[in-house]
Amino acid sequence: MVLPAEEAGRLITSSSRVLVATAVPVERDAVARAFGGPAEELVLPGATVLRGTGGPDLLAAGVGPALAAASTAVALTAAALDGRPYGLVVSAGIAGGFPPHAPLGSLVVADEITAADLGAETADGFLPVTDLGFGTVTHRPPAALVRRAAAAAGALTGTVLTVSTVTGTAARATALRARHPRALAEAMEGFGVAEAAAAQGVPVLEVRAVSNPVGPRDRAAWRVGDALTALTGGFGKLAPVLESWNRHDHQ
Repeated sequence: MVLPAEEAGRLITSSSRVLVATAVPVERDAVARAFGGPAEELVLPGATVLRGTGGPDLLAAGVGPALAAASTAVALTAAALDGRPYGLVVSAGIAGGFPPHAPLGSLVVADEITAADLGAETADGFLPVTDLGFGTVTHRPPAALVRRAAAAAGALTGTVLTVSTVTGTAARATALRARHPRALAEAMEGFGVAEAAAAQGVPVLEVRAVSNPVGPRDRAAWRVGDALTALTGGFGKLAPVLESWNRHDHQ
């Protein structure tokens, strides 16, 4: 998509060079409410990016690490080919929190984005894929950005796990926390978004609002609406941090 020069210039100098990738539209819309203003749709093969006038570009990238990675890669590549590469990608949405460390309604900013179930089960326990001699299992967002984002949003900082199967038992929650003692939350997309960003040399951040405890599935205890409200409020506070990073800190 080729925009007029004056429009392209506006996008280059605005915070639209930040891409926020959520799993589903309801999370994307919660982030959008923090910025307001109309949005135009940029329809790409397999992905649709919303471009607002007062905030980051927004992408509902899909559920799970594979689809999130593919959709994010499409958006990053299209922006780069169009001469407006993104300076930062943010994986965002709601998540399960490990009680009591990340209570319902709290915000978490990841200082580590870790694929919790990428590896092999053995007689001696789980082995991450790195122990098998392949790939990576953790991406680390820029430390300065994590500190600023957490301070601005009043968020907790720690590891956010990416899982392909959401935890539904106390035993698995205990096992995950034992393997990852700093884990505060689990979601399904962060590592995929981070992989796509890393492939193009773009920094990544993950921001999550806790909607339910990690452990036995009890839908009556979920607070999805409260978490989405917290997500909106958090991004409202994050706006100046993202804009500052986009304009100055990453260059």
